[in-house]
Amino acid sequence: MNQKTDKTKKLLAGVPLTLPTVILLVLVLLLGYRIGRKSAPESGPATQTASAKTEAKPEVWTCSMHPSVQLPRPGLCPICNMELIPLEEDDSETATGMRQLAVSENAKALMDIETTPVQRKFVTAVVRMSGKIEYDETNLSYITAWVPGRLDRLYIDYTGLPVREGDHMAMLYSPELIGAQEELLQALQSQRNANETDLGIMQDMARSTAQAAREKLRLWGLKPEQIADIEKTEKVSDHVTIYAPTSGIVIHKNAVEGMYVQTGTKIYTIADLTHVWVKLDAYESDLEWLRYGQHVEFTTISYPGEVFKGTISFIDPILNERTRTVKIRVNVPNPDGKLKPGMFTKAIVRAQVAGAGRIMDADLVGKWICPMHPEIIKPDSGSCDICQMPLVRTESLGYVSDDPALVEKPLVIPTSAALITGTRAIVYVRLPDTEKPTFEGRQIVLGPRAGDYYIVRSGLKEDELVVTRGNFKIDSSLQIMARPSMMTPDISDAHEHLLEAPPAFQYQLKTILAAAQNIEQVIPDADIAQIQQAFAQLATAVAAADISQLTGDAMMVFKEYAMRLTNDAVEGQHAKTAQDATRIASGMAASIDVISSSFGVQHDHSAHLRPAISDNFRDQLAKLFAHYFDIQRSLADDKPAGAADSADKALKALGGISTEPLTGADLTLWEKSAKDLRGILADIKAGGDIKTVRENFYLLSQHLTKTAKRFGSTNPEPFYIFHCPMAFDNSGAEWLQDNDQTKNPYFGHMMLRCGSATELIGPMDIWQEHGN
Repeated sequence: MNQKTDKTKKLLAGVPLTLPTVILLVLVLLLGYRIGRKSAPESGPATQTASAKTEAKPEVWTCSMHPSVQLPRPGLCPICNMELIPLEEDDSETATGMRQLAVSENAKALMDIETTPVQRKFVTAVVRMSGKIEYDETNLSYITAWVPGRLDRLYIDYTGLPVREGDHMAMLYSPELIGAQEELLQALQSQRNANETDLGIMQDMARSTAQAAREKLRLWGLKPEQIADIEKTEKVSDHVTIYAPTSGIVIHKNAVEGMYVQTGTKIYTIADLTHVWVKLDAYESDLEWLRYGQHVEFTTISYPGEVFKGTISFIDPILNERTRTVKIRVNVPNPDGKLKPGMFTKAIVRAQVAGAGRIMDADLVGKWICPMHPEIIKPDSGSCDICQMPLVRTESLGYVSDDPALVEKPLVIPTSAALITGTRAIVYVRLPDTEKPTFEGRQIVLGPRAGDYYIVRSGLKEDELVVTRGNFKIDSSLQIMARPSMMTPDISDAHEHLLEAPPAFQYQLKTILAAAQNIEQVIPDADIAQIQQAFAQLATAVAAADISQLTGDAMMVFKEYAMRLTNDAVEGQHAKTAQDATRIASGMAASIDVISSSFGVQHDHSAHLRPAISDNFRDQLAKLFAHYFDIQRSLADDKPAGAADSADKALKALGGISTEPLTGADLTLWEKSAKDLRGILADIKAGGDIKTVRENFYLLSQHLTKTAKRFGSTNPEPFYIFHCPMAFDNSGAEWLQDNDQTKNPYFGHMMLRCGSATELIGPMDIWQEHGN
């Protein structure tokens, strides 16, 4: 028996056990039991178990690679055998971006996510190529017949033999050569005869004829000593010996003994193999890192382990469309003759990459190089020792200093961080200062690959943490949530209602739309410089948009498409052809359509119809608006005297405005407005009670608002149209301001902040730039 039973017995002692009494006692005991249950301490084991059963929610486990798999307990994926991870609750309500994913620390560990900071560092691009050795075309020589005749003897009767300059190559019988020798002998005899006379003119003619005969023989291949021997012996030779003009290897033998040849017939081809070419095939993706004058290392099968070196001397301007490669020619010294034409080679170029894709090379920076012979490098300007061409600076070929203090480092990420999607890439960035590990997907623009890194052109900043392991798992999770990912990069949210944005932001959107329209207008002209400039203007317009004015869905949508437009602008600034620009503009147009429909903002196509007024008229009009704003500020400060003084100045400014630049409807509109403005400003100048002044200010605002809409803001910044719904007994009234800080001229200090900006009027130069 426990203690409670003993107490119950004591209570029952002496109580008659009638039926009503028993029932009453049972009810009391049950009530006490329930009260005891409720008051039991929560820390008890039984209570904790019950609470856990009550609060526990069914867990769902999924596969990061196959999100369709959802099981009630942990284990392995039945498809890929990967370990399952808990399915996180949707945190979309607290997300500030379409591509954000928040996970628990446990899920992060199971997903095995690793991050690496975005860095600025010098990286080395390694370009591997293959090719073969060929003759140096500049060192090929041909032995030809300079006169018609018969080859009676060939001293070199098969290919592959080495020869030295001056070696006997062939013996040629030529009747024409015999005749030329006879002409020389006759000319010499005539010269001797003329010398015996006293006629100087005869002597000169004879000497000229003899010299012409000698020159003819020399041009037909006879050496000076052969010609001198003919003159000395006065004997005609019926054969002439042909000598090697240079040293090398006979690579072609085009004639045989006894063969009759004509002038120009090739007999031998000689190649000087002390220098050879290596022809390499470079993929078009590697051309970014190849430069004229770069050092190349290569190996051959014939000499395993031995590394040969050469210099890039030519990069073919034509791409082979079948292989998508470009021929690279390398000059290689071959003094010992190891390298033989036809050998296969494997080559490598190591390019140290600086900012903007430029190459660092300590051997070339600050030097002068020959554009035809890259081995000719000098510290100062001058001409090439071989071809006499003027030397050029190596900086003009894309080289920069190797001093890290003088060169910008490129922004790079590891290749494992990028999920390539065509011309763009998706990366996942861990956001700082979040309660749970939060990752944001970004569409970025990459430059070329340099070894184990990609150069980043747009979308990331230094020191941001990019996911280098586990990014596919994050991408799969976003796919489950139907958000933009690598597989679905173009998802756009459908909104049942328009997204709200303040007028200042809507004005910024119109500037973006105008810049996009300008791109579409300049592309048909195919002027690549103008196209790149138009994309640069789009980048400026997007960057100028103040996202802090937005919240909720509006912020998420604009962040997403501002990111895409920025990428379009960056890629457009690197477009090489109008076709590339057209492709980029097509993607840009899709983003512009989403922004327009989401925010209900369309580009004001009639804005470009605003007259292009002269600078003189603009300056005069600006003075009038400046005094108007002084009136507005005086009334906001409850100072009618100040308003009257500014009205007097406005009247003088109005009188100084010349209508000469205006014509047609613009002139008619301004003359009518100017007449009404004079009367209204005169009434304000006359003063009176502040209520009357404010009523006149309302009329003044109506006229100047029409003027501003017609001619645009005269300031670099837009004019703001404010509306107060409570002015004039809740009838409402508008006024202009040159800033966005509400200062109500109709109520003054009584309700200074009553009213809000409803519209912006842009400067004239902006509309003329984007809307012509």
